[in-house]
Amino acid sequence: MTRPSLDSRSLDTLIKDVFEQVKSSGDQALRDFTLKFEKKSISNLAYTSEEISEKASLVPQELQDAIQVAYNNIYAFHESQKLVEKRIETSPGVVCWQKSSAIERVGIYIPGGTAPLFSTILMLAIPAQIAGCKEVVLCTPGEHPALFYAAKLCGVTQMFRIGGSQAIAAMAQGTESVPAVYKIFGPGNQYVTAAKMYANRLGVAIDMPAGPSEVAVFADESANPSYIASDLLSQAEHGHDSQVILVSTSETILNESIEAIKIQLADLPRQEFAESALKNSQFILLKSKDEAIELLNEYGAEHLILACENPENFADSITNAGSIFLGHFTPESAGDYASGTNHTLPTNGFAKAYSGVNLDSFVKKITLQSISKAGLENIGPSIIQMAEAESLQAHANAVKIRLS
Repeated sequence: MTRPSLDSRSLDTLIKDVFEQVKSSGDQALRDFTLKFEKKSISNLAYTSEEISEKASLVPQELQDAIQVAYNNIYAFHESQKLVEKRIETSPGVVCWQKSSAIERVGIYIPGGTAPLFSTILMLAIPAQIAGCKEVVLCTPGEHPALFYAAKLCGVTQMFRIGGSQAIAAMAQGTESVPAVYKIFGPGNQYVTAAKMYANRLGVAIDMPAGPSEVAVFADESANPSYIASDLLSQAEHGHDSQVILVSTSETILNESIEAIKIQLADLPRQEFAESALKNSQFILLKSKDEAIELLNEYGAEHLILACENPENFADSITNAGSIFLGHFTPESAGDYASGTNHTLPTNGFAKAYSGVNLDSFVKKITLQSISKAGLENIGPSIIQMAEAESLQAHANAVKIRLS
């Protein structure tokens, strides 16, 4: 169950230096780091609205239509997560409730590496849009037109041509051009991940601890080995440090899936990445579904595919997973792009304690309470007793003075 290791501690010195230089030199440090790490010279850090519109217009109509389908589904699912105000009278005259308040300024990071992850802009900017975040700051070194199309579609307010750990440092601390944000979202390599963790130590919220992408598949004798192979490879192609797990109660299905992987792997453009990821991967034969449930809950997969009969019943026993995909016709890539659920999910076993990104990730829940005179008379004696038992007399007096 061991994941590919990611030791951010070894990066701390480098990340600390990046943060300190960005804090002291601002925009110029961002230009210097971009030249050093990415071999690119940039003068203007921010994209103008005209530049964004011009680049967005280069997206072919077919891709625009596909993005719009994904946008509509993601928007519908996340809008359904809005808090419905519910006032509860906990005691006569004592009323409590919650309200959602948007995080006013959020930052989104999108890598500029081997895959232009414009889908992640949808996953992060759409709930920010629904939540009512006033400022959505996007940093990416990527230049694919779809990045700009998605940013414009989702209401991103500012977009910057910076990447790497320096982009995280800029959003965490602010520069002359880049505003400091209150929470940072988005995937990235080990430097970006370490930078997000460093920003968190400085008091800036982050979406979650992130690591290499992963998928676990449970397959019984009803599964289709070709489908399983395609699902495993869809995660393995992410990168060298990704991991895929196949758990099965059928030796035949397990072996046939391995053979199907070999066949499909030969035709993948990202074959090298997938082959490396498969070296981190495990194919596990178990005696029963109960054993599989125990193992899968211990693993706590980012993505869990249940390629079995009665998958919903099986899912009832799963307590640790980022997102679950039920049945033979629910590929993990549907959740990555267009079904509506969010693909920003906890990895590395963090699904045991963390949820994936959702609408709540972009809001704070503020509690409110209103107590009438009669209500205070009702619960006041209990408050006084408890406060005095904790030796907090001023707490007790705040009630006593009102009741006298």
